Amino acid sequence: MNFMKSSIFSRGQVQKVPKEQALHGGVLAVWGSPSSGKTTVAVKIAKYLADKKKNVVLVLCDTTAPMLPCICPPSDLECEKSLGSILAAQHVTESLVKYHMITHKKMDYLTILGMLKGENEYSYASYNETQAKELIASLRKIAPFVIIDCGSYIASDILSAIALLNCDSMLRLANCDLKSISYLSSQLSILQTTGLDFEKQYKCASNVKSNHGIEHMAGTMGSLIFQIPHSDEVEQQYLEGNLFADLTLKDSREFRKEIEKIVKEVFGC
Repeated sequence: MNFMKSSIFSRGQVQKVPKEQALHGGVLAVWGSPSSGKTTVAVKIAKYLADKKKNVVLVLCDTTAPMLPCICPPSDLECEKSLGSILAAQHVTESLVKYHMITHKKMDYLTILGMLKGENEYSYASYNETQAKELIASLRKIAPFVIIDCGSYIASDILSAIALLNCDSMLRLANCDLKSISYLSSQLSILQTTGLDFEKQYKCASNVKSNHGIEHMAGTMGSLIFQIPHSDEVEQQYLEGNLFADLTLKDSREFRKEIEKIVKEVFGC
């Protein structure tokens, strides 16, 4: 099995990840199939922590479709600095990361890292495994809570792959449809070659609607720890690019409860 040249995934390459418990803080990587709600869930977890006055950094890894312009109005951000500038550096330092953090005007406990509108993976010099590891190590020193919104295509996404290997916990999302399940099945062989600690994964069904039967997901994902329900209000916020907005409608009650459940289970707070 041959993967892309820049990928950290390759046959015979095994990386052991220390088994850690992310109690009272840590790095959570949110990953799953395309359109499974990774960014929505990552943003809502980060918002929940920030609302509880916990210092949190949200990292948006996608370089193909930068998500920073999609999660909140540009006027809500203090400045525009790019994650690409950090990864393009020869060495990633704590001071460099702090300089490029984007603060949210309405949320004192939240900072964000991501690519800007119009940028892509070719906008900056290429980076490698070293810069990705240095970034995550720096983030651990900067904030007690780090939420990483990973891209789905980990074979060619170095930062997302390193995040999965070096996180304390991993939230693995899938929609209740055959395409999503098929995608996750196709990625398991990649993950298995890395020595990834599967015990740090939390398997999650995402955007579950009342007419969905999720029993058929067990064959691929095994037992599901979380089931995030569909919310019309959340969907509207996503379409409007305003995911940091509060959830106030009745139909979002169960969604809010599941996000709270995830934070308590993963971070112990």
